Order: sequence, then structure tokens, then C-alpha cells
Amino acid sequence: MSSRSFAEYRAMFAIDDRDLGGVILDCAGGASSFVAEARTAGARALAADPLYSQGAGAIADRLAADLTQGNAMIDANADRFVWTWYGSAERRREMRLAARSAFMADLRRHPGSYLATGLPHLPLADDSVDLVLCSHLLFTWAGRLDREWHRAAITEMSRVSRAEVRIFPLVRMGDGEPVGFLDALRADLRADGLVCAVRRVPYEFQRGADHMLAVGGHR
Repeated sequence: MSSRSFAEYRAMFAIDDRDLGGVILDCAGGASSFVAEARTAGARALAADPLYSQGAGAIADRLAADLTQGNAMIDANADRFVWTWYGSAERRREMRLAARSAFMADLRRHPGSYLATGLPHLPLADDSVDLVLCSHLLFTWAGRLDREWHRAAITEMSRVSRAEVRIFPLVRMGDGEPVGFLDALRADLRADGLVCAVRRVPYEFQRGADHMLAVGGHR
């Protein structure tokens, strides 16, 4: 359960000020501070993650262990990462701790902004949000979640979005290898009438992971 910051999200998803004018769904949000910091910036956002069903206390208990596990994975695959965006490992750690604190405070103050649900089924109406962001779930866990699951998940996110779905990154967790079914999945989405494009973003941590998949409405 990672604690990514608003600044990381803006870079990972190439978010500009116009994007912040609509309603944004962070799916799956984990312990990201995106919703909390978006609120501070005057934007409207909500997050969805099945882990929210555990409650604030249980989530707080697991965050320290998950941060340690994530750092261990990075250490074990050191050659797969670059530090240009963060500047240093210490800076990344500071950002994660600040994001974790902001997330926990916002979860307790505004629990209605955090939906205890997950893909491929979202309890939201059609076209109920403008932009959907999906960080480090699709493609990241391609070893466990297959092509058909990805297709169902993207179709569901597209259903609730009035504008666009943005997914980052497009490589697998840990080893940073490309996802073998990405091209076939894009063909599936086009067959479903969805418009999808791979776009470069101003962020790279896993080496070579500097692109997102943007999926728009039906053609």
C-alpha cells in the first residue's frame, strides 16, 4: 500500500491545471495523498481501493511494513531504477512519509471520499467523474492479473469517466519488463470502440517506465 504524493501524480499522469477543474477518481488509491492534496488545491477528487474496508487503524498499522517492503524491493532491483526525478533515495522517503501522513489525516476527516471497492467493478454511475487515474495496479501486476482482467478493468473505468482514463506505468513490478499483452489489449479496446494512446510523461523511476496509457471515450 504505497503513499504517493500529489506531485508524483502530476508527473506520472501529466496532469495540468485544466485536468484539476473536473472530478477525479484515483483508482486504486492505496495510501496516496492525491485526494487530500487535491482538496487543499481546490480540486474535487475521490479514491477507490478495497483496502479501505479495513478501517483507518488497520491501514495505519500496515503502512510502515509496506514501506519497508517496497524499499527492499527497490534495493533488490537497484539497477532497474533511476533517481533523476526524486534526486535521492532520502528525498523519495521524505515524500512518501509526508504523503502517508496527509492521507491518514484526510481519511479520518473525510471518510466519504474513500470508497472501499476495487476493479473490475465500481459502484459509480456512468459518466460520474471526469478523469480516472490508475497508478501501479494495471500492468504493474500483469503477472497476476491477465489480459481479460485488464480489459474488464479499463472498460469499467471508461464507463464511469466522462473524459479520459490514464494508467501508469506500462511495465511490470520489480523487474520493469514490458507487458507482453499490451499491444493485444490495445487492439481489444479499439474493438470495443475505445480510443487509446501511449503518451510519454515527465516522470521516470523504474528504468524505461516513462509512458502512460490514455483511454478516451467511444469513437
